[in-house]
Amino acid sequence: MKRLLWIGMLLLTLTVRAQFDAAFTNTWALQSYYNPAAAGLDSKLNVQGAYSLQMVGFEGAPKTMVINADMPLFFIGPKHGVGAAFLNDAIGAFTNKKIQLQYAFHQKLFGGRVSAGIRPALLMVGFNGSDLDLNDSGDPAFAQNDIKGNAFDLDIGLRYTYKKLWYVGVSATHLLGPTVTLGDEKTHEVTIDPTIMVQGGYTYTFRQPRYKLATDAMVRSDLTNWRGDINARLMYDGNKHKLYGGLMYSPTISVGLLLGFDFHGINIGYSYEVYTGGIGALNGTHEILIGYQHDIDITKKGKNLHKTVRLL
Repeated sequence: MKRLLWIGMLLLTLTVRAQFDAAFTNTWALQSYYNPAAAGLDSKLNVQGAYSLQMVGFEGAPKTMVINADMPLFFIGPKHGVGAAFLNDAIGAFTNKKIQLQYAFHQKLFGGRVSAGIRPALLMVGFNGSDLDLNDSGDPAFAQNDIKGNAFDLDIGLRYTYKKLWYVGVSATHLLGPTVTLGDEKTHEVTIDPTIMVQGGYTYTFRQPRYKLATDAMVRSDLTNWRGDINARLMYDGNKHKLYGGLMYSPTISVGLLLGFDFHGINIGYSYEVYTGGIGALNGTHEILIGYQHDIDITKKGKNLHKTVRLL
């Protein structure tokens, strides 16, 4: 149990500074989660679920789950997009939850589309003090019972997408710098710093159009700490099914392997991250990704077709 407490205290900084913006391996598949401007960007209903089990083998290690969905709303002229997401993050004795709604406005510009998004959110933080066995039970620095609190938050984002070739975007999360007060006595607080994220990607099509190479990168920072992620995926489009495999790299943090397939709009992916900072190769991060995409563009004639735009 002391080991659980140690990990909880070790990751306290990550909890208040970064874990509400969880560092998933498959950032390319969760673009509307990281940037509200990407909501409804494609003429499809997009639903994704991801589960990340980090630092395998360590008691109290982070376990993160997100369910994310977005879709377009068709009006006269520009397209509007909406979305919602739920995040659940457990780190030692801490639990973080986030419920968010988002809206995006898309306008054609220079052959592509410029998008702006806004996302109000509710943050919930909990500390399970009853699970800890402290030698000094009278230490006021640690809660001896279960305490929780919540706060309102706000995110915004901008993005430019040029056809299906490339995109670039920037988002700002936790603009209000919310402070979550825990417990009725209000003696414990968690402050979440604003975070800036910059994303970009490019897709190259080979002479044999069934094969494509997609590259994506993201850098995030709260102006104190930063993290960068780069990934590349080789994709095969077999019409009824799609396959991909690739690599990811986060400087000074980890390297990883990406694998996945798509069949009739259902995407299943798996990734494994190995930390480069001295932790054993077997103590990395397992991540499972499940997605579903369905064409809902009412301007198209005929039946809606199942396709996975995230792999194009």
